Amino acid sequence: GVEAPSATAFVDHTVGLFGHSSGADSCFDPRRGFMIYSIGVITINVRDFTADWRGQHYEIGRKSRHRHRGGFGVRRGDRQAVRRRGGGTRVAAEITAAGGRARYHNCDVTKRAQVRAMIADAVESFGKLDILVNNAGWSHRNKPLAEVTDDEYDRIFDVNVKAIYLAVQEALPQFRAQAGGCIINTASTAGLRPRPNLSVYNASKGAANVLTKSLAVELAADNIRVNALCPVIGATGLLETFMGLPDTPENRAKFMATIPLGRFSTPEDLANAALYLASDEANFITGVLLEVDGGRCI
Repeated sequence: GVEAPSATAFVDHTVGLFGHSSGADSCFDPRRGFMIYSIGVITINVRDFTADWRGQHYEIGRKSRHRHRGGFGVRRGDRQAVRRRGGGTRVAAEITAAGGRARYHNCDVTKRAQVRAMIADAVESFGKLDILVNNAGWSHRNKPLAEVTDDEYDRIFDVNVKAIYLAVQEALPQFRAQAGGCIINTASTAGLRPRPNLSVYNASKGAANVLTKSLAVELAADNIRVNALCPVIGATGLLETFMGLPDTPENRAKFMATIPLGRFSTPEDLANAALYLASDEANFITGVLLEVDGGRCI
């Protein structure tokens, strides 16, 4: 299993910081309408929490529908391409038009100076930082290990592992000053039950899983919770990259047959899981690798 994209969940009167990496290659698929291989940040306000949502590997919605969850008024996005700097500005403007407040920040999450500036901008703009979501992700195309290049290996570990290390280090002083915080890493079922021909990607997600648990133990004394989402494969612009096959109904069916609940993950599945881990209801939950996978890892 590999990770699927998730819609970002917005709350009424959202306060947010949004961006994507100018340092990462991005590819827009007009047939599906979402960004591929992009990384970045969005800060959202959940009730009175300010969250740093990094990584537009997840889809950001232009259209939103309103629902209530546990007392939160949630705006959850449909699919919307976020393309380069203009896309981030546009999404921030749409959040504002919907009654919230948003700020866009462009950031390469593999560069410490840019990550430091991103965190500082979030704190300066909104006064605090309660939730950090490390959501950037990248993979080479499904292929044997012998064909993976050094550049692909380095990029996978830079985006999938080093970006978490940098963001956590840079956010820690603010979390400690506030006497607590919440970190959510997007890992993957690939680090729990790997599929063949994605060995380097699988290893990077295994590292994200172990880093999540290790940080949960290390940071518990600071009242900082650390959890991870482990999504299964979903119908995204990365689907062919992960399958190593053309995106056809027949090929989708082969992968779907490995998921007991009989479907791919959806943006809503991941948004709901992230909202729970970020909420007060999960205040005694830390070190959890939450499998959002329809039973794939059983």
